Amino acid sequence: MPSKIAVVTGAGSGVGRAATLALLADGWTVALAGRRADALEETIGMAGGDAKARALAVPTDVGDPKAVEALFATVRDRFKRLDFLFNNAGGNVPGTPFEDLAYEDWARVVQVNLTGSFLCAQAAFRMMKEQQPQGGRIVNNGSISAHVPRPDSAPYTSTKHAITGLTKSVSLDGRKYDICCGQIDIGNAATPMTKRMQQGVKQANGSIEVEPTMDVAHVGNTIVTMANMPLDANIQFVTVMATKMPFIGRG
Repeated sequence: MPSKIAVVTGAGSGVGRAATLALLADGWTVALAGRRADALEETIGMAGGDAKARALAVPTDVGDPKAVEALFATVRDRFKRLDFLFNNAGGNVPGTPFEDLAYEDWARVVQVNLTGSFLCAQAAFRMMKEQQPQGGRIVNNGSISAHVPRPDSAPYTSTKHAITGLTKSVSLDGRKYDICCGQIDIGNAATPMTKRMQQGVKQANGSIEVEPTMDVAHVGNTIVTMANMPLDANIQFVTVMATKMPFIGRG
């Protein structure tokens, strides 16, 4: 069987890196997208055996329409088709009281988390619609914040709630083209972004508490499971979280 083709955004660290390595280990060919070429190459260097030959680093700012267009043009030219997009790239700003939030910080998070996800999903959708055989799968990274906010997190929480709407819209609009779309909501995977939890993070009641984390490899394994589903089946929404994190029972 020929290797299936995937694009992973935000592949230079954290969840994106874990997903990339899991897909490569499963035999996929992966185009790695992210702003830092050195980080993408570092991810590729962590892949073993022949996996490195199935990886391609494509430095990309997902918030830039021209950069996204160039990313998917590269995938089309190199691999001729696309089977899977993990729409993972995202960013945040330090926790800020809502009344003090700067427009520039709001706009920056929206541009990456929401507009970037839209641009990549649209480019993948177009490619999957046009190719033969038609179809493919898109998985969006929603986060636990797609369900409940943390204190002082309006930009991130708003974009992640919006990702759920994007997921549902792409799922509906893609049906007639055999394009599936699902969402993975991740809670407290151990990555550089969650390292601060070891020192404690602000809770809804204002207290600072250390929160449990889980190995990010569990996220990568879940992504492989979603990616390998046949196109007549879909994992629409899945939550992968540290068992004892404060989510269930919150409030």
